[in-house]
Amino acid sequence: MCRRSVRLAVGVMLAATVAALATTIGSGRPASADHARAAPDRTRAASSGRSALVTVGAPLHVRPLPSGFMGLSLEYRSIEEYGGHDPRAINPLLVRLIEELSPGQRPELRIGGDSTDRAWWPARGVHKPLGAYIKLNADWGAVAGALVHATDARVTLGIDLEANRGAPARVEATRLLAAIGRPWVQALELGNEPELYSAFTWYHAHGRKMPGRPPGWNFVDYLRDFSTIARSLPGVPLAGPAVGSPKWMGYVGRFIAVEPRVRIVTLHRYPLQLCYLAPGARAYPTIAHLLAPASTTGLADSVLRDVALAHAHGLQVRIDEVNTISCGRAPAVDESFASALWVLQALFAFARTGADGVNIHTYAGSPYALFKFHDHDGAWSAVVYPEYYGMLMFAHAAPPGSRLLSVAGAQRAGVQAWATRAQKGQVRVVLIDTHPRGCTLAVRVRGGGASATVERLLAPSLRARTRVTIGGQSFPSSSTAAVPSGQPEIERIARWRGAYRVMLPGASAALLTIGTR
Repeated sequence: MCRRSVRLAVGVMLAATVAALATTIGSGRPASADHARAAPDRTRAASSGRSALVTVGAPLHVRPLPSGFMGLSLEYRSIEEYGGHDPRAINPLLVRLIEELSPGQRPELRIGGDSTDRAWWPARGVHKPLGAYIKLNADWGAVAGALVHATDARVTLGIDLEANRGAPARVEATRLLAAIGRPWVQALELGNEPELYSAFTWYHAHGRKMPGRPPGWNFVDYLRDFSTIARSLPGVPLAGPAVGSPKWMGYVGRFIAVEPRVRIVTLHRYPLQLCYLAPGARAYPTIAHLLAPASTTGLADSVLRDVALAHAHGLQVRIDEVNTISCGRAPAVDESFASALWVLQALFAFARTGADGVNIHTYAGSPYALFKFHDHDGAWSAVVYPEYYGMLMFAHAAPPGSRLLSVAGAQRAGVQAWATRAQKGQVRVVLIDTHPRGCTLAVRVRGGGASATVERLLAPSLRARTRVTIGGQSFPSSSTAAVPSGQPEIERIARWRGAYRVMLPGASAALLTIGTR
């Protein structure tokens, strides 16, 4: 919602020109005039709000966005749940949804999560680890390999550390590399959230819940175990420490110093959790808490120190497990349109830290799943949840090689704004309004062309779980094509008095794409 803090002169100028805005609708993602028609009702309603001036400036002092910046994180058991059981007929909808998030670049996939320390690959002479219950085999490997090859993804694979045994870890890593193919595997990630090994149940014995490590197990013990198991693994780059607690994130520098095979530093970040918290707590799942600065820019800022440390040692940094709620199920938050606006904002915030990538976590049946699939005798259908739409807008807004640009004026209006400049000079500006009232924004971009296009991310409200659209299109409730359907609505607006004027409805986002003169 735009506030009165904007200068009166700007408001008068915009009020005088709103009536002159000429908005047409194009077809598809590149704008054209093939399907001109009136702007959506919610867009017109935005003009009743206040006005603000947003100025896009120089590049920020961070690295250009690398190829594969936005990736996915999947659990081991989700490979067949999502991809099917026939390597000759991998779920084409999954392949398409992965590719849609990585236009013009190879996708990034991380396979691991909680199942990292629960999976094992049976082999002669190797006893099953006590906490392992996910059995990997040649059939699973064939499906995983087919999915990776179909998407040409770069993959990071989780390897069991909690068992603290070299033989099963070596067998698992060797068989995974053979099944997927060494050229597609960029790293082996040893363990998952080891700071929890002494606190959470790993197996049961005589009716008792047993953790993977005894009380008092600490970071020094972890380093010893990591180094021991790492020596048993094939000569592939390693990733770690895969931690998410602030205390253990503070040990990243020590971890880097003693683990020379680690090439990718991995961290986990969730803004909210349902378990162990009272409803009034700041991290308790509500839409207001999800969209608060602490859950977006604050969450990203928590990795700044570790990003700088890793880069100083020539290492990559991926926040390779991220989503809304780390523990518990809150569908009114996880499945809401608010999650789409949250992930869009969070991805840009992590990009601003200089991180090399972010993997959004999903698995079949998870409270924050991005999609789910049904296999009807080989005929697949998909349900796509709102958060995926936010990721899709980020994919459109942040192509590989683009630079983040400074943006001024948006915060005074209660709007979040991010901007990128592509390698060929095209500027893209994302405007996010999480408030109920809309506003009219004047966006100034030096060197911008005579016109720009606008792609909108819309839903009936922040709480909506359906009727989400991007560029006027949406995934049907049971999609059989995994592509948005419906009449495309890409608006074209003219530059007037040095600015592009965008009417932004409340609870929505817009992507303004501007060519060079």
